[in-house]
Parts: sequence; C-alpha cells; structure tokens
Amino acid sequence: MEKIIDILDSIAYEKGIKITDVENALQESLIITAQKMVDASLIFDAKIDKANKKLILLQKIEVVGNSDERLEEGAKDAEGNSLNHENYIAIDEAKSINSDLEIGDFLSYELEFENMGRNAATILAGNFEYRLQRFVEEGILSKYKEKIGKIVSGVVTRVDKNENTFIEIGEIKGVLYRKNRIKGEGFRVGDTLKAVVRAVNIDKNLGLIVELSRTSPKFLENLLALEVPELKDEKITIEASARIPGTRSKIALSTTSAQIDPIGAIVGVKGVRINAVSSQLNRESIDCVEYSDIPEMFIARALSPAAVVSVQIEKAPEGGEKGKAIVTINSDQKSKAIGKEGLNIRLASMLTKYDIELNEIGGRVASNTETNDESVEKTTDVSSLEALFK
Repeated sequence: MEKIIDILDSIAYEKGIKITDVENALQESLIITAQKMVDASLIFDAKIDKANKKLILLQKIEVVGNSDERLEEGAKDAEGNSLNHENYIAIDEAKSINSDLEIGDFLSYELEFENMGRNAATILAGNFEYRLQRFVEEGILSKYKEKIGKIVSGVVTRVDKNENTFIEIGEIKGVLYRKNRIKGEGFRVGDTLKAVVRAVNIDKNLGLIVELSRTSPKFLENLLALEVPELKDEKITIEASARIPGTRSKIALSTTSAQIDPIGAIVGVKGVRINAVSSQLNRESIDCVEYSDIPEMFIARALSPAAVVSVQIEKAPEGGEKGKAIVTINSDQKSKAIGKEGLNIRLASMLTKYDIELNEIGGRVASNTETNDESVEKTTDVSSLEALFK
C-alpha cells in the first residue's frame, strides 16, 4: 500500500487529472474491493493517511435505538430490501465503547487489507485503473463540452464507406459525419481540416467522441473571427447568421464604435478577408448586413440587395416560434428579394426569425412559401431547413 501512496502525484501528472480525483479513485476502489472480498452488504469507508503513507480501510456501524428493528436478523427497509443487522449497534452497547456516542453516529473499525488474500490486490488494481479512466474521460468530456460552438483543427485518420470522416484532435477522436460536411467536399487520410464542435458524445464502440460540423453557422462565425481582428476584440459583433452551406450565407453585424464600419471591416480591403473565409467554405457567397434591433429595419436590410418599400410585422400565433413580416416591394425588386432558387428570401427569414411574405406593388402576393421561377415566386417554409444547420 505504501508504494501506491508514493506514486499518487505521478499518476495524477501522467493522466492529466487532479490529485484529489486520483485519491478518490483509490478510496472508491478499496471500498468496492472490500465489498467483493468480505461482504457487499456491509458498510465500508476508506481514508488516505499521507503522513504515514497508509491506506486505511474501515467498517462503519451505525448507532441506533435499543429497540430498533434493524438490530434483528431478517430486517427490511421501507422498500422491502433486506438489511444486514451487523451494520447497526444499540445505543447502550455503543456507549459502553464510547460514552460520547449518540443515535445516528457511526463506530468505525479498521480492517487489515492484507488479510483479504492475494486476489484482493489484483481486484484493487483493476478497480483503481477503471476509476482512473473514468475520471480521465469525465475530464476530457468536460473540456470538450466547453468547446461546443468553437473551432478545432485535426488530421484525418480515416474515411469510412459512408464518407464519414474521422479526425484526430489531440487526445480524442473527432468525427465529421457526411451530413455535417459541405456539399462537394472530400477529404483524404492525412488532410488537416477545421471544423466546429457540434456535440460531445460517448459511443459504445468508439468511446468518447467529438461530433464536428462544417455546415453550422457557428463555423462561419469562427472562421470570420480568425480573419477579422475586430471580431476577436469584440469591437464588432455577429448578432445573427444563417447558412445554406456551400452556397450562400448572411450575417448580421453590429459595432460599439462609431469609427468602425462593420461591413467594411468584415469584407476587408478588396474583399481579402471575406474571400479568405469563402475559400474555406467551398466558395460559399457571404452577404453582410447591418443589424438593427428594430425588426422592420432589420428585415428590410436582410432582404438586400432588394430595395424594400415597407415592412409590416404580425405577431406570432400563440405557441408559434416565428412572427410574420409582410414586406412591400416594387415589381422590379421582386427577383432580387427572392433571389435565385429563393435563396435570398430563405436566408433573410432564417436570419431574422420571421416568416416573410412579399407584397408586390401592382401584382399579387409572393411569400417565402413558394419556390417556382414563374412571374410570382415563393420559397418553401425554412423551418425544417433551418433545423439542419443549428
């Protein structure tokens, strides 16, 4: 036992976990070993005496009233589970041992671990290693849960038959499922790629694994932050973003400084900044709009490059997530507002969180619930599409 106590600090350093976690793992392992080797129905405790480099195993006995039913053999608890009467001692008997004891206190008796036989040491070692690994996994799980929504980089180690891409990220595996990959992308073993952490899960076959995404709006936001110092310094804020991955996206920007043009800062001189991000997204087109906390103004800007005449907001129905915006435009702005294949109005709806209905002056209504390319175009409801890229 003395040898184990001597190397606790080394184990903590090697495993990258706290010394208190190592000590807890050792104490839990000793208790479980005692339950297996002696009696699982008894109550045990364990302590580490660092001064004497000793691991102490204790049997605990609760002090109860003289007529307590738990003192009798065959006693059961309120749920009908059998109780071991050896876990209890009558108050009068307890006071004969220690006069300061009261009902509810515990008597503790030290047991010699060495007397449990050769198998006890093997079982203790196995339990200790298992619990150390649990603390390691919990530490990694906590570490990467804090990275959800943030960008990571790794090296591709495998691509399976379903085109799921597996990446080595430090001490853990990451997986970029095909559904989270931008259309048209392909990766090979040895490639280095960036992605945003979407979720952290424990897989029965693969163990702890990080689910990555390149289709999330958060990935776009993180890439922009790497290219634009004003974003990192929080002089510019991305208030909202929406993507149809690999095709087109919109971001809403605000700034705390009157001296900064948020759109100009994001685009960069001759578009160098935004083009650098677009090149990492399979040439995805990125539209920048200035955010406003006035919904009518924000919706009008989100429909850029179309010029909007007016916006009328209708409240969301009871229990509904989105309100409705009726946008009036001139007939010559209709195609710009809707965009190719309805992309512009879809993204504007996703960005603003409003269902947008276009009211063409001199014509009939066009809304974001139609997708044909006739004289009046409407796009499909984006709620299901929006859910894919959260």
